[in-house]
This record gives sequence, C-alpha cells and structure tokens, in this order.
Amino acid sequence: MQWNRKKLTAADYSLVKRELELRPTVNCENMPLEQFLWSRFYDTAYIRTETGLLWVMHTPEECYSIVPACRKADLRQNFALTEQYFNTELHLKLNMYLVDAEAAAALDLPKDRYEIVEQRSYFDYIYDAEKLRTLSGRAYHKKKNHVNGFLKLYGDRSEFRILTASDRETIMDFLKRWEAAHDTEDPYHREQYELQGISFVLENPELIPTLIGGVFVDGVLEAFSIGSYQEANQMAVIHIEKANPEIRGLYAYLNQQFLIRGFPQAKIVNREDDMGLEGLRQAKLSYQPIALARKYLIRQK
Repeated sequence: MQWNRKKLTAADYSLVKRELELRPTVNCENMPLEQFLWSRFYDTAYIRTETGLLWVMHTPEECYSIVPACRKADLRQNFALTEQYFNTELHLKLNMYLVDAEAAAALDLPKDRYEIVEQRSYFDYIYDAEKLRTLSGRAYHKKKNHVNGFLKLYGDRSEFRILTASDRETIMDFLKRWEAAHDTEDPYHREQYELQGISFVLENPELIPTLIGGVFVDGVLEAFSIGSYQEANQMAVIHIEKANPEIRGLYAYLNQQFLIRGFPQAKIVNREDDMGLEGLRQAKLSYQPIALARKYLIRQK
C-alpha cells in the first residue's frame, strides 16, 4: 500500500465529516470540529484507505493514533493497516488512544498481543439536553439558583447572542483576557493550543462550520461557547466553554442559553471529558450526567 500521509487542513473538513459519519458514536472524537480544533496540538495527519481514514498524531512525548474513521464492518481492516504503518514505516509499536467502547468490542483484540487500558480521564460526560435547558427538578436546584442570581444582578445589562466568524476579533480578545486571568491546572498547556484551534476555525468559516454563543455584559463579551450537532444521535457537543468567573452564575447561564438558542432539537449533550483535572471533574458531575462514554488505550505489546 502507498502510505500517502497528509497533514489535516481546513479543506479536508468535508472528507473528515463524511468518513466519521460512517460510524456515528457519542464520543466527541467522532465530531469533525473536534479534530480541527485540536489539529495544532496533535499535529494531526491522516492516511486515506479504500474504506476510511487512518490517523497519525504527535505530542512531544510520542507518536500515536486514534480509532480509524470508517464503517464498523471495516474497523478491523483499518486497525490492521494503522498497525502496519506504525510498525513498518515509523518503526514504532502502535498506541491507539480514545478508543470508544463499540470499537474496542468490535476489534476484539487478543490479550496476548495487546494491552487494553480504560482511561477515566478521557470519559465524555453525556447529559439529558432538556434537563440542562429547563434545569427542572431538585438535582438542578443550585444551577437554577445560579441562573436566577445572574439574571437578578445582570439581567438588564446582559445579552446572549449567536456569534459568527465576523466576531472573531471580539472572541479572541475575550479568550486572551480569560487565559491571562485563569490559573490553569493543566501541565500540558492545552489551553494555549485551544486558543490556536479556535482562531484557526474562525479563520476558515466557509470550510469549517461552527455554532458559537456568547454572553455580553454591559456590551462586553464575558462568556463564550462553541459547539456542533450530530444528527444521528440528536446530540449537541459542547467543545469549548469559557466565562468570566468573577460574574456569579455566568457559566450556568451560558450553558443553559446556548442549548436553548443553539440546540433546541438536541436530545442529549456531550460536554466532553475532564482531562483528569479534579476541579473540572466536580463541575461536570454537578450537572448530573446520565452516562459516561468510556474510552480506552490499546497498546501493542
């Protein structure tokens, strides 16, 4: 096979979307926007096969892959090709991260040749969309109080808007302010790459569709979220959410309004993983997930 490895560019969006839709899972990695937001951090490249896409990614520590984008019936074939590429071309053993439960079961790999490790830090949090829109019931009492507290203090001074790429300068100014004020727990500095990914997406609106929401207080953007929608599972995915933590209830208000205004048709919501950060984990658990989308590392022995 000719290994035509190509770096991921904005022009590849339609191809990636088409291949990922061959096996729509609830994992955020199944969303094309996710791959483009993080392509700078992972130095993402792909190889086309007759039945799908193979992924090649880098961090300073290693070169690895994620689940091939293909039909379920073609997973084994494309996994074997990925392994072949890593072994014969890169002279590396294969590490495949973020493997969803369906793919792990379909591959059914022999334990004498592969180690399969559950990775809790990368589990996606799945929620009932209507619950997050209405915040009804005792479990959401505190969240509703946060929203009401925000409206009491800022209701007449605030506005939620659906934003577009034409708001890029306003969005990037807010994100730079947010990063400067944020004390990150993340030793990999992923937030810096996250900003690069957002900027990249906003620079290519004609190729990479996005849905963006923002909350303005006194005319200044103070909260921002970016998401996408998967029709197969009637699922909204909240890829990024940032808000001024000094404004009480702003995160809760942004979360609710983005779903009401941006994703009224969604049945479930994926708010992605917690990266193993304890503060983020507690915040995601506080919204009462209905499921956790498990993910695994497959390591060739």
